[in-house]
Formats: sequence, C-alpha cells, structure tokens
Amino acid sequence: MPTRIGLSTSSVYPESTAHAFGYAADLGYDAVEVMVGVDGLSQQTSAVAQLSKHHGVPVSAIHAPTLLFTQRVWGVEPWGKLERAAEMAHVVGAEVVVLHPPFRWQKEYARDFVNGVAALEQSTGLAFAVENMYPWRASSRRGVEMYLPGWDPSTESYANTTVDLSHASIAQADPVAMATRLGDRLRHVHLTDGNGTAKDEHLVPGRGTTGAAAFLRHLVATGFAGEVVLEINTRRCRTREERVVDLRESLEFAREHLGPAGAVAG
Repeated sequence: MPTRIGLSTSSVYPESTAHAFGYAADLGYDAVEVMVGVDGLSQQTSAVAQLSKHHGVPVSAIHAPTLLFTQRVWGVEPWGKLERAAEMAHVVGAEVVVLHPPFRWQKEYARDFVNGVAALEQSTGLAFAVENMYPWRASSRRGVEMYLPGWDPSTESYANTTVDLSHASIAQADPVAMATRLGDRLRHVHLTDGNGTAKDEHLVPGRGTTGAAAFLRHLVATGFAGEVVLEINTRRCRTREERVVDLRESLEFAREHLGPAGAVAG
C-alpha cells in the first residue's frame, strides 16, 4: 500500500487546526495529525471529527499534549492526557497516539513509563508511538539529559515509536541508524529537517543537513508500513502564499523520495 503523507496541524501555527485541515485538503495531503495544544479546537473531539469530515481528510494520529508548553492542556495529570488522546483517536479513526517521554521532574510519571505505555496499548488497541527527543544544549558541545527514561526510544522496549528528524538533528544522531535500531518498532515519522544546532528548527525537508532524502529512501528500502507526517515550522511566513510554498515543497519532497509508493494523487 502507498505510504500516507500527512500534515501536522502544528505546521501552520499560528494559524488554527481548522486552517491546517484546509491546507491539507487544498494541497493534496493524505491525512492530518492533530497536535492537541493551545488552540481550543484541537482539544475538542467533536470539532476535530467535524473538520475531518468536512474536508474529506482522515486523521492519522493524535499528538498528545505532552510538550513543555502544553503541560496544562487537558489538566496536569500525564496519564489522564494519554487516556483522553486515546478517546479522541478512537472517535476520529486514528490508530496512533504520538507522545513525548516524561521530563526529568515528572519522576512519578517516568517511574513506570515504559510499562504504562505498553498497558495503554493493550487496553486501547492503539499504537502509542514514543517520539525521540534530544539533550538540551546550551552550546554545540554540551548537553543535559532532560527526559526519563531517556531521549532515544531505541534504547527502550517500546512497541511503537516516532522518529522526528529535527529532534535527531539537535541530538546530532543519525536518523537512519536510529531507524535501523528500531526496525519494525518504527511506526511513525515526523518529516522535517535541521542543521545540527541546539535549536529545534523543524525546517522544510531538504533545507537542512539531517539527510531527510536518504532517510526516506531507507524507509522505502526497509518496507516501512507506518505514517509519514510533515511537521515543519512556518511561523516566519508572512503571508498565506509563503506558507503554501513551504507546505507544497514539503509534500513534493516526501513524494519524490518515497518514490512511486508515496506518490498518492491529490
């Protein structure tokens, strides 16, 4: 089957979740990943379901509000957030919940995180795809581990994982090597780019040095059966036209390097 190419709603920020569905439909993306965040619409299951139906674009994943700036979205209890993300996923037809590992200060949450995620997968029937993160670096050489049990999901026993190329860039980690270690546990991809700096750049793929094209070719060669989602930063775009250019270029890049299997008409 063709690899679905989705658009993360975070890619159009500061525009809304509703705008993201509109861009996805207009440009021919195959699906949308909903980042549950400060946008009120993203927190409402009924609104997400209505947007998906209205635009005729399915929801491929729900990104749980486990980022630093979404710590108070859907309350402050981490497991409760994941349960609500699962509920939304079931209603809108998504099979994947994307989540970040706990921060170091979330010690109770982190204590049994790996087993807790496995239990959620068993109870919900969904894939909880834990995303690779990175050491927090104040310079190009030194980093502080801010995640427990760690930023690299390939070192744990998660059944499902997400590889984000911008995060790999910050960590100065080879994403192909990470994908190789993960094998068929790689369920989800955030396609983007970076230049190896301490900043989470989320560049249009191909504009950085992470090796996004080689990574996609690796996916094809190894029979990747998951979802590829564009998660880029378009905040500097001053007009809708500039944002469309970035979103279209990202989609074309994915189709080109995923090959015929990724060239879904749209």
